[in-house]
Amino acid sequence: MRRLVILGGGTAGTMAANKLRRKLSDHEWSITVVDRDDSHHYQPGYLFVPFGTYTADQVVRSRHAFIGDGIDLVFAEIDRVDAAEHTVHLEGGRELAYDQLIVATGCEPRPDMTPGLAEAMAAGAAGSVHQFYTLDGALALHEALRRFTGGRLVVHLNELPIKCPVAPLEFAFLADEYLTKRGLREVSEIVYVTPLDGAFTKATCSKALGYLLEERGVEMETDFATERIDVEATPGGPGSDSLGGPGSVVSYDEREVPFDLLVTVPINMGQEWVARSGLGDDLNYIPTDKHTLRSVAHPDIWVLGDAGDIPTSKAGSVAHFAVEVFEHNFLAAIAGRPLTGSFDGHSNCFIESGYGKALLIDFNYDTEPLGGTFPLPRVGPMKLLTETRANHLGKLAFRHIYWNVLLPGRKMPIASAMSMAGKDRSTAVTPKAPPLPGGGHQIPTF
Repeated sequence: MRRLVILGGGTAGTMAANKLRRKLSDHEWSITVVDRDDSHHYQPGYLFVPFGTYTADQVVRSRHAFIGDGIDLVFAEIDRVDAAEHTVHLEGGRELAYDQLIVATGCEPRPDMTPGLAEAMAAGAAGSVHQFYTLDGALALHEALRRFTGGRLVVHLNELPIKCPVAPLEFAFLADEYLTKRGLREVSEIVYVTPLDGAFTKATCSKALGYLLEERGVEMETDFATERIDVEATPGGPGSDSLGGPGSVVSYDEREVPFDLLVTVPINMGQEWVARSGLGDDLNYIPTDKHTLRSVAHPDIWVLGDAGDIPTSKAGSVAHFAVEVFEHNFLAAIAGRPLTGSFDGHSNCFIESGYGKALLIDFNYDTEPLGGTFPLPRVGPMKLLTETRANHLGKLAFRHIYWNVLLPGRKMPIASAMSMAGKDRSTAVTPKAPPLPGGGHQIPTF
């Protein structure tokens, strides 16, 4: 019996396990998935929790519900992997030998990597510094927003890469809507602080999203390399103080951005067990062939989802498209055939822009997000780089697709490789486009 061990029962690990169980004989291969607990989180839903759109029970379900028959599910913390001995060491002394290993343990926010950030966040819901990249953080931020009565709201990106790089922008747009509906927008400032020179990493999309930020009255502070977070102490209990007052984000070049409420995205890093195993880079991401999805150093280790260092967005769509290519290559490898599957870095993402609308972007390693229609030429039904109600509804509907189609490993109608069908290669130069029917408008792609 050959042994496949999958570390991580999130998006990529669950999809890979379910797809391969259908392809591998259960008389020849055992499949074991390892994760720390039985809670599978729909992480894109964290964005909506602070605004009360989703509740905790809408974004968390049991892992058991999505791991197929014939797959062993082990709940344990990972201590390390001994790649030379083909062994996974779990906390408590248990060992799992493997013939093939899939690493899909993702990445996690690390506020401890920025001076002052972890201490400020320790104040919890009563504090002035928050993040929404964990469920607990999103719930605490929900309470902080309810208490917010105006002032300076700063949305802050520490450093890339991060999970879902458009999420901080989405938060800024949704905060604009939230404060407007509460009658607080006139007494509030929203500032977007980023280490980038624009709103996003892709030039065309950066200009489109920067245009929207300007339209919503969101100030941008770019090229901001964060050195520390300074927060005033406020009484936090008998005989003690907590960091819960107003503060500032301070850069290495001594710029300061003051805030009354800070919504930050901490530095994201791979898991600590990767460092203990000697498998990762300085941020605990595993060096991975960006086309085959195989570990650069170990041919019996495959890296999926957010755990690797491939130059894509760390997003669920990338995991979905990559797993399709990985499956082809994995089956070839165990049969002794050449790896002919080549992942092109395909990613697509709905970007909430507030007021019941969203944009859609679709791109890969080589192609910038473009305007046009998706997935079909002219028909769509989705429009690219355009605010529409349909895109917003598509984003909300994706939660149901995620639970019922993606995780079980069922076939999606979108190919893993990016298609140019429906995309408009031309670039618009009009600084502001006229409204579209129904109230949406084409965002200038410059």
